Amino acid sequence: MSKSTNSLIAFALGAGVGAALGILFAPDTGVNTRDKLSFKLSKYKKELEELIGDLVEGKELHLNEAKTEGKRVISEAKNKAENLLNDVNKLIDQINQGNN
Repeated sequence: MSKSTNSLIAFALGAGVGAALGILFAPDTGVNTRDKLSFKLSKYKKELEELIGDLVEGKELHLNEAKTEGKRVISEAKNKAENLLNDVNKLIDQINQGNN
């Protein structure tokens, strides 16, 4: 994973842990604390799912870009090899004509 991805995950995890600890140590009844904690965890779960979805989309985008670039490089190399082969054949023909 990239440095920014790791930073985002660490931030989200830290925010979630911080929010959970803040709620747990706040002076409130057990029921209210559990409700708040459940709400916060649900919220952070959704945000984490969105982040993971974004990461997967980004990975697929990079994979598609790599495939496209790979195909372009292969095509370019094939064209250069064909041109080189044509040049070699022309030189061979010139040499053969010079020997006759």
